[in-house]
Amino acid sequence: MSTTADPAVARLSTLDRYLPVWILAAMAVGLLLGRGVPGLQGALDAVSIGSVSLPIALGLLLMMYPVLAKVRYTELDTVVKDRRLLLASLLLNWIVGPAVMFALAWIFLADLPAYRTGLIIVGLARCIAMVLIWNDLACGDREAGAVLVALNSVFQIVAFAALGWFYLQALPNWLGFEQTELGISIADIAISVAIFLGIPLLAGFLTRTFGERWRGREWYEGTFLPRIGPFALYGLLFTIVILFALQGETITSQPLDVLRIAVPLFLYFILMWGGSLLFGRAIGLAYPRATTLAFTAAGNNFELAIAVAISVFGVTSGEALAGVVGPLIEVPVLVGLVYVSLWLRPRLFPQNAN
Repeated sequence: MSTTADPAVARLSTLDRYLPVWILAAMAVGLLLGRGVPGLQGALDAVSIGSVSLPIALGLLLMMYPVLAKVRYTELDTVVKDRRLLLASLLLNWIVGPAVMFALAWIFLADLPAYRTGLIIVGLARCIAMVLIWNDLACGDREAGAVLVALNSVFQIVAFAALGWFYLQALPNWLGFEQTELGISIADIAISVAIFLGIPLLAGFLTRTFGERWRGREWYEGTFLPRIGPFALYGLLFTIVILFALQGETITSQPLDVLRIAVPLFLYFILMWGGSLLFGRAIGLAYPRATTLAFTAAGNNFELAIAVAISVFGVTSGEALAGVVGPLIEVPVLVGLVYVSLWLRPRLFPQNAN
């Protein structure tokens, strides 16, 4: 099929263009390892500090560093001055997103309280990591992505516990629904943010700063970045393999439960991404920033959601299973939406088609 969006897709590398294939293969490998290698889950669980899995942390850091090294940090002020973008992001991430997930959880999982609670926790954990990959592949604004992810990080520390209380206790009580208590400390959230965003952000900033001083921007962007770029996807695939290896047996032993959880998650990602893209267009954002707004609003911090569910409810709980199903659905759906975004670019944003 030939479309005006084809040039954008054609500019992707072979690794990027066949990313859905690699991701599905990584998910399959992880599930097979988790199901077929006795003791693997225990061994991986043992390599952790508190609720932070070191193998997953390694994969996420490897994944995020090349993307954050691409950011032109001297140009962030133009993003910070874009009040439309910042206010839209706050509205979509911290008001609309949790409310949409709360509604979908109660519509589809009213009879399954553990899964319902896990789904709501996923909705509260706004994305601070993997979204940078999707944004980069969809030709979104890298600088805007860095700013919005940092904004989410600050609000995650401040608002996560409060929103957990509101959506699991206060709002259900007002509506006459069943309530659930969520015990999570601000310190735990801050540690998660510091590891999964702070370390790669600092590394990316220092690399950009000293790399340009040493050899200049032309060498940095023309030679250095292409060399480290593929490691972002290697880190992504490694993270997926580890994640699904950790939960392979749980996922494959409860396929019907996974399906029940998957339906509202699928709808959530589609609604949040599509609605946010159209909202960005409606308030006058160009394609790069509207796309960044859409992906940062649709993505979720699965590591935080899973860590919270496990620490509060236990590793074998229904809440933890719902958290694990989150990336099972999010990863392939948002990868698909990268291609949808490139296809829609000349149609919704003809002024940004090239």
